Amino acid sequence: MNLHSAETQPGGSDDYLVSRSRAWFAFAMTFALMLFDYIDRQIIVSLFPHLKLAWGLSDKQLGALVSIISIVVALCGLPVALLADRVSRVKSIVVMAAIWSLASISCMFTRNYGQLFAARAMVGVGESGYGSVGAALIASLFPRRLRSALLGAFFAAGSVGAVLGVMLGGVIAERWGWQAAFGVVGLPGLILALLYLLVPDYETVALTPRLENAQQSAKNFVKHIVTALSESRTVWWTCMGAAFQLIVVSTVWAWLPSYFNRFHGAAPDVAAKQAALIVLCGALGAFIWGVVVDKAASRQRRHKLFAMATLCVVTLLVFLAAFGGTGPGSQQFMLIAFGGFLMTCTVGPAAGIVLDVVHPGVRSTGAALLSLFQNLLGLAVGPFVGGAVSDAWGLQTALAVMPVFGLLAAACFVLAARSYESDLRRVADVSMDAAPEGSRPSAALA
Repeated sequence: MNLHSAETQPGGSDDYLVSRSRAWFAFAMTFALMLFDYIDRQIIVSLFPHLKLAWGLSDKQLGALVSIISIVVALCGLPVALLADRVSRVKSIVVMAAIWSLASISCMFTRNYGQLFAARAMVGVGESGYGSVGAALIASLFPRRLRSALLGAFFAAGSVGAVLGVMLGGVIAERWGWQAAFGVVGLPGLILALLYLLVPDYETVALTPRLENAQQSAKNFVKHIVTALSESRTVWWTCMGAAFQLIVVSTVWAWLPSYFNRFHGAAPDVAAKQAALIVLCGALGAFIWGVVVDKAASRQRRHKLFAMATLCVVTLLVFLAAFGGTGPGSQQFMLIAFGGFLMTCTVGPAAGIVLDVVHPGVRSTGAALLSLFQNLLGLAVGPFVGGAVSDAWGLQTALAVMPVFGLLAAACFVLAARSYESDLRRVADVSMDAAPEGSRPSAALA
């Protein structure tokens, strides 16, 4: 796939919405914020050994410090995205980035588990709409032919951020204590939030006449939005499949540092670096599989979903071999790394498929629906349930069992393939325009 293909004139069927340079600037800034989003979110997993020693926490309590962010993101994501869809994507992102950065910094001042848990919940408040709103912005500024690859790269920033968070957390904690780690990673987000005001937005898209009439009442408007989104079986099955696969991803992300520490005797900072390499494989996989899935759809679009289903099953088999056997450490590490490369296969394509079939006027809201499923039924489940299984039967058993959720993901993607092409046809004729520079956002929600 050529990510630098010749730019066609605005108004074509598959063009850049703004100039190519402005679109790529928007992508770079959105990518950078996603990077620090996940640095702030995942830094805590490398601090688990320090927290367990300092406060005597169980694995379930440690897992909850990761899961609470996903729960809050799931609960707050839809209203934030709904507001962003009708007001301003860019200004919404600026506010969210400032909130999560300040909340991350506040974690360094906590003195007990309850305070840290509350601070982590506030990080989730700030991050609640970022992934969905950022994805909608990228999907709208770039041609559809680049959508899965670019969204894969965007969400790969989450994997890269998780790598940096895990590595930085381990190194900073060893030198200056675990509290300092939160302060060091929180400041860059504030700087990026201010710079994000330079990013181009797209004009708020006119809705259907029936939906415009529904705006006269906030209650009717929200009800109509839900009805519009629920009409697409592709959206619902894709959201479910993406969530199930993220159970696998979040389990591996949260518990690998502890696994290398407990089962291979690695010091906490060394274990963090080893786990970071696996997460980095996932970052690469998120982009590569986005390109591969796009290529799979060159003849028939629903082949995207069949490709994703196949990759989910292969991921399960690789992790079963890695954690279910007793092979040499080097062989096991290679299997885990290969599984890490595979497990993020749905991240970009799932977002691209959902954004393909929802009305552009509620694109952030559609992405937020995906985010709700991913966070509440995916990212929140893996660390907490994995920790509970670890408390009951051991961490290695937990890491061998949790990837079975990939089978459910595969089944959901197969079901989504049945309606994907018909749902695409329903929104094929909707047009979009770039927002004029310096203009105020239009069509604010009354």
